[in-house]
Amino acid sequence: MATVRRGFTYAEINVGDAATFTKTITESDVQAYTGITGDFNAAHVDDVYMHTSRLGLKMQGRIAHGMLTAGLFSTVLGNYLPGKGTLYLSQTCVFRRPVKLGDTVTARGEVVEKLEKNKIRLKMTGMNQRGELVIEGEALVTAADSIEDTM
Repeated sequence: MATVRRGFTYAEINVGDAATFTKTITESDVQAYTGITGDFNAAHVDDVYMHTSRLGLKMQGRIAHGMLTAGLFSTVLGNYLPGKGTLYLSQTCVFRRPVKLGDTVTARGEVVEKLEKNKIRLKMTGMNQRGELVIEGEALVTAADSIEDTM
């Protein structure tokens, strides 16, 4: 089990600060996400389709839901930077490459701007185990203003 430290307050955060979270995407992750969201798109759940269709042959098998991969950004923001006490305000995502079952994705958030009212803008990226960019975007969050809110 990972230990999650207290969050950072707005005052403790600087432009250039960064944090990462790495996870291997498994069959059970895709099944759980499918069950939670109801997204049964064949690209994610149908082996036969993904080994016989034009799309499947191009992808060489099933792929994870894009938003499952994007969800790793939430882990970075909510657990590491800023961490506990963070409120997610917005997220943009551009999906650059498919994530296949078994791929290991490292989600990274880097502070690019501190705004008024404890708001922080972060550049978000996701790289697979081959160093390929699979997802990128920008997050806007509100960081805690007191240490008590980060405990």
